[in-house]
Amino acid sequence: MEINPYEDITPEEIVGHYNAAMDSVNLINDVLANPDAYISDQTVLDRNVAHLKIVIGWPFWTDEDLTPFHTAIASGEAAIAAKAE
Repeated sequence: MEINPYEDITPEEIVGHYNAAMDSVNLINDVLANPDAYISDQTVLDRNVAHLKIVIGWPFWTDEDLTPFHTAIASGEAAIAAKAE
């Protein structure tokens, strides 16, 4: 029998997860706007993009707007790819 860890998630917990994910969105946007401020943390984009990729796959989203998550992932991935060139 497969256990669903999100089976009993409350609306308040969903809001908390959404807000935490928005912290990653805001951090990605800040890194892209102010890259010099994050020069000492070379993995900040990688970590936060990876986090958002996990978050968008969670099964409990209902009518939350996940557009900022997708936009931040795309922007972060583009910056990571450009840095690798």
